[in-house]
Amino acid sequence: MDGGVITFLLAILIVAVLIFVAILLTGKRGHHFNVQFYQTRFLEIENRLKQDNPASYTMTIINCDKLLDKALIEMGVPGKTMGDRLKRVGDRFTNLNGVWRAHKLRNAIAHEADFEVSYKQAYNALQIYKQALKDLGAI
Repeated sequence: MDGGVITFLLAILIVAVLIFVAILLTGKRGHHFNVQFYQTRFLEIENRLKQDNPASYTMTIINCDKLLDKALIEMGVPGKTMGDRLKRVGDRFTNLNGVWRAHKLRNAIAHEADFEVSYKQAYNALQIYKQALKDLGAI
């Protein structure tokens, strides 16, 4: 082979390695949560859900929604609202439809007068939020 061809191929190889290293160094890395904080906070929320206490149903959903939103914000997910943030990271959740249902339930609680939640709805939402937080690596 000609020396010029070898030099050219070597230059291409060096450029390819440099591009690969640059991608590795500047690429998005997984966010590292304070898992203990999120686990403790989620356990507190979970323990407050009582079947004989209807007020705990709504607070469970609202607090779970806040905790998931906090995780999304901490990850740096852009958006003015949680709905905006969910649109951006939907592919991270094993049950995206469930997360949306739980979030819409939270919105109904917050925005509709006299909206009532059943224990089953609160429990199901709690489980959905728990899985969503697991999917993100927060718990």
